[in-house]
Amino acid sequence: MSNIILIGINHNTASVELREALAFTREEIIATLQTLKQNNRVKEALIFSTCNRMEILFIPEQSCNPECSCNMDSDRDARSITDTDSMISFLGETKKISPEKFRSSLYIYSNSEAVKHIFRVASSLDSMIVGEPQILGQVKSAYRDTVEANASGVIINRLMHKAFSIAKKIRRETGIGDNAVSISYAAVELASKIFSDLSQRSVMLLGAGEMAEIAIEHLISHGVESIIVANRTFKNGVAVAEKFNGKAITFDERLDALKDVDIIVSSTGATDYVLTKAHLKKAMQLRKHRPLFLIDIAVPRDIDPGINKIDNVYLYDIDDLQNIVDDNMDERKKEAVKGERLVEEAVIKFQKWIDSLDVVPTIVDIKNKIDTIAKSEAEKTLASLDLNDWQKEAIERMLQAVSSKIMHDPIRFLKNTGCHRDDSFYINAARQLFNLDNGLALPDTTKTEI
Repeated sequence: MSNIILIGINHNTASVELREALAFTREEIIATLQTLKQNNRVKEALIFSTCNRMEILFIPEQSCNPECSCNMDSDRDARSITDTDSMISFLGETKKISPEKFRSSLYIYSNSEAVKHIFRVASSLDSMIVGEPQILGQVKSAYRDTVEANASGVIINRLMHKAFSIAKKIRRETGIGDNAVSISYAAVELASKIFSDLSQRSVMLLGAGEMAEIAIEHLISHGVESIIVANRTFKNGVAVAEKFNGKAITFDERLDALKDVDIIVSSTGATDYVLTKAHLKKAMQLRKHRPLFLIDIAVPRDIDPGINKIDNVYLYDIDDLQNIVDDNMDERKKEAVKGERLVEEAVIKFQKWIDSLDVVPTIVDIKNKIDTIAKSEAEKTLASLDLNDWQKEAIERMLQAVSSKIMHDPIRFLKNTGCHRDDSFYINAARQLFNLDNGLALPDTTKTEI
């Protein structure tokens, strides 16, 4: 049966420079897949390339049946080693890099280990940040490219659809995607706990640091619409305000704005506090002690930590947020253990399907099914007739002969493997026609929208 082979590098095995050197653009992926398909030793292939990893999943052409008259090697294990080395050489030629420069950074998986790796990648169990949601969309895009390049077949189609399924199941049944694992998003989670409805709240951004802007973007995604920007350089503040469809004020006006806003995100780069305890005491009187949430992402800090002693004022600095992120990351890792179990179960089921694509089990399954149907129908019919033993045996022999004749042509066809025939396709089709796998349909490879 076909081998499944995967070679790749990722953030754990290779430097940024090497990952950049081996990365593929989408156009390069399509062209490379088409080249691989023209190589008669590659039956199916998929290339997955992001900033953190580059992987090539491929199914080599099957070794010939021993009865075949061609001279190709029929030893499966020897073939897989040769095909792996050939793929590494092909990668080096394609990216114009000597294989010796990246071979030691490669990981190589085959069959069940390759399947497990794909399931873990799609489920974000192998990501730099466990549970991050972007990876599944990237895997789906890689599969769309494979379909577009006409480089997928029975095995990759089934494998990728199962990868999507297990990834969604893990996200649904575990907490792998729960809890913020970025500084900016942790701040938003805290704001959501203090204010139940963020859409009714206003935000003031002090300064224009990148991390603070990301926090504002997260707040907007949670419904916040009212944004005020106070920057020392008013021109820059106007530009940032326009970016978020907000309002710019001068930096000196920030103190007057304290009585109206609900959330403050500060990242100015100032050497002294831009908000002090005295500022906040006065503001809270004007606010009639309505809650105020402050996020200080600046280093050194922008906001006097002493304001935490004021009632209904909630201040979190970058260390506070990092501690929350670390705790949340630990929680995700605990949930990832459940995800690993679900992956193991999915790999076992996929391996059973792969094993079923061998011709002998399929022939046995077809024969058993037809014999079972014939026996069942014979018992129903004979039970309603008044026949002697000899007559019953004659009918049973006739049904056995009919079953054998029905099986003759399908068996002959399935056994007649050739050097250039995709046996997995025909065996899988036979299992579909005889409903041997509970009627599980072939993935629709004509659809590129996953």
